[in-house]
Amino acid sequence: MPDKVRCTAAWRISTWTTLAFAVGTAIAFSVVYAYVAQNIREHIDTWLVGEAEVLAQVSANTTRDTLYARLVEEVAELAEHEVPEERDARGKGGNSVFFLQTMPNGAAPIWVGPEPRNSFLSLIASSQLVPGVPQSLRISKGISYRVVVRHGPHGDVYLGLSDRGSRERLHQLTRRFVLIWAVVAAFGFLISYWSARRMLSRVEEITETVAGIGTDDLSARLPEPSNSDEISRLARTFNHMLARIQSSIHQLRAVTDAVAHDLKSPVTAIRGRLEGALISGNRERFADAMAEAIEDLDRLLQLLNTTLDLAEAEAGALKLERTPIDLSQVLLQVVELYQPALTDRGHRLSLDVRDHVIIDADLTLMNRVLSNLFENELVHVPAGCEVRISLQVHDEFAELVMEDSGPGFPPDLGRRAFERFVKGKHSPGHGLGLAFVDAVVQAHGGTVKISDRDGGGAIIALALPALVLQPA
Repeated sequence: MPDKVRCTAAWRISTWTTLAFAVGTAIAFSVVYAYVAQNIREHIDTWLVGEAEVLAQVSANTTRDTLYARLVEEVAELAEHEVPEERDARGKGGNSVFFLQTMPNGAAPIWVGPEPRNSFLSLIASSQLVPGVPQSLRISKGISYRVVVRHGPHGDVYLGLSDRGSRERLHQLTRRFVLIWAVVAAFGFLISYWSARRMLSRVEEITETVAGIGTDDLSARLPEPSNSDEISRLARTFNHMLARIQSSIHQLRAVTDAVAHDLKSPVTAIRGRLEGALISGNRERFADAMAEAIEDLDRLLQLLNTTLDLAEAEAGALKLERTPIDLSQVLLQVVELYQPALTDRGHRLSLDVRDHVIIDADLTLMNRVLSNLFENELVHVPAGCEVRISLQVHDEFAELVMEDSGPGFPPDLGRRAFERFVKGKHSPGHGLGLAFVDAVVQAHGGTVKISDRDGGGAIIALALPALVLQPA
């Protein structure tokens, strides 16, 4: 057998499977063999005990005269004819039963059985047989008898039955089993190897396909069979994983391009402003340029921090310092902070806030979430619109709803409004506000939904698990 075949998993699987089957069937046959041998032994012993009892009664009830020996011999011969004649390995027949009755006063015993009788007589005379209990006596090599003895008034009656026939039948059964066992084991090995090879060839196909996939091209997919076995589920799982990796890489490239684009313009502007002020030599202009550069750098730093926090939140690694906070008070503080800016924009603000809505959350992140929502209203909603804010508790969730009468979300955004760097065509922002809100709310075990308002406008609804405080 080539080493290449023997080193395969299919060979090992089929080998161990066949070995387990062979050992199991051998053990099963051993149990059956022992049961059959015991059954044959019990059948022989039952027949011996019964016939010996009959012969002992005939010997006791027959009158002691000149015909006594002849009558007993004829009865013994009748018992002998009840057992089929045995055949040895050469096909030669032979007696399988012997009868012996010892006579008192040293008279010649009555013998019916195979010749020469002397080997039987000497062995029986030297054996210690228990009356009524069959025992095995080995007459010569390969020849043994089951013998039972009965005491009678006219001498002891011995009846023996050769077990050569039963042993030959058991040997024949064993030979046939070994032949069938070998054929079935070989056939089972071939079936096991073929099945394992066919199954593992699909795994090899998956391995080759995955090995050929590179970072430059993630569009390759594994073939998905119509059935739903383990290999098919493995192929589908690989395809889903490849789809997620491809989406992540595309998203990473988009994030990298967006960050590079958003950083390039302000960095170039900062450099140009500082370079112009440096060339001019005017101290006052240089101071103004430095102040403007610091403000631009602060905005860039805020952009980078938001991007990093958003990445950590989406990866499930955002560190939360949870404490019980009153979301109602936090919301009112943010409203008070943004009220002047909303008034300057001509927005009409209405509040419906329930008192003491307690949640278990990070106070700093919640402030940033609410600030992003108000910044979204200031930047994207035209002047003179109505802004309504509601905070209630329903089904153990704190529900914060912010709606406006503006133009609503552009149709091209749809469900992509929560993705990083996704924004409208005329949006001056970076497309991180709603993505940061969604990531932080999900990290707190909540949900964010957007929808269009009847009559025009947009609705942003936040749901956060409310915290039920037990009184002291």
